[in-house]
Amino acid sequence: MPVALDQQLRPVRVGGRSLPLVGKARIYVCGVTPYDVTHLGHAATYVWVDVASRLLRYLGVDVELCRNVTDVDDVLLAAARRAGSPYDAFAAVQQFQFDQDMAALGVRRPTHEPRAHNFVRHVVSLAAALLDNGRAYVRDGSVYFRGADIPASVGLSRDEALALSTEYHDEPDDPAKEDPFDVAVWRATDQGQPAWPSPWGPGRPGWHAECTAMAVSAFGSSLDLHAGGADLRFPHHAYESAQAEAFSGVRPFARAWMHVGIVRVRGEKMAKSAHNLVLVSDLLHEHSPAALRLLLLRRPWSDSWDFDAAELASVENDVERLFGAAARPDRGLPAAAATSSEAVLAALRDDLDVRGALDIALEEGGSAARALVEILGLR
Repeated sequence: MPVALDQQLRPVRVGGRSLPLVGKARIYVCGVTPYDVTHLGHAATYVWVDVASRLLRYLGVDVELCRNVTDVDDVLLAAARRAGSPYDAFAAVQQFQFDQDMAALGVRRPTHEPRAHNFVRHVVSLAAALLDNGRAYVRDGSVYFRGADIPASVGLSRDEALALSTEYHDEPDDPAKEDPFDVAVWRATDQGQPAWPSPWGPGRPGWHAECTAMAVSAFGSSLDLHAGGADLRFPHHAYESAQAEAFSGVRPFARAWMHVGIVRVRGEKMAKSAHNLVLVSDLLHEHSPAALRLLLLRRPWSDSWDFDAAELASVENDVERLFGAAARPDRGLPAAAATSSEAVLAALRDDLDVRGALDIALEEGGSAARALVEILGLR
């Protein structure tokens, strides 16, 4: 059923912000570091972004999605060394497996998929610009971004920020820094590590600067929506956006943020280091892609939650009920069917309220249910 013009013109709301769009939506989502298999925590972010993109397209918006690949990173380099493989070949194999998992889940390919190793010169240009405007300085072949004000700007205490900076390997105790919250835009490298030339000597990009350079290269000085896991809020997203704003002078870097909730197992964040990964490929051996997508979607996107395999049985039932509702003819006159479909769209435009939209679709059936199946990517 065609979407009425007044429905197309109403803005979506994401993260408490109204997001009016004129013709195009520029979405950036932080991609994986390709050093291991795809788990349910990864899938949650990319399925939610896929649904946000599908909704906008359904409403007549041209979506341009950029999802990067962080293939220059300490964790990846260490994993490649353990495997006895060149880091780039190792990353390529892991990225292929990630792409297979995303395709199996029905996650559409992004418009842009920049790989960090192809954007090293862009990071050099970013570092040079930050040095030129006084937001960075050089020490021992590294370029550091001045970040003393960043923790307070995102509402963190000094102790909270120090703990997170340490956890995410930003090395707040690095003696070369003027302030513990300065971060490397360009890092001098030790002998034997991958390195590229720069005006400050051989080195490689800092993690946050990679995303800054790739996002700015794809979309310029600002984005409509920036997405990623909630665990990336600080330090990664805070420094990425601060560097972009310092570089361009344009604020805000992102008009709206979508920090997708963390997936836990028995109360602990799903992570390789916790030895509690639930793999997408394993789940797809036993369950349909539609059920796995709906498992991730039938709760608010910002909520963190605990995975329980028993929940998949009820999700499979919900999928069957929704498909059954979609197979029913519309009830009453065409105007009534249009009203039901508009109610589904209204729920989804309100911060992607999938649970509310699902309740309406199951009750009304017909075109309302078919619209939801399409937008959620369940077929």
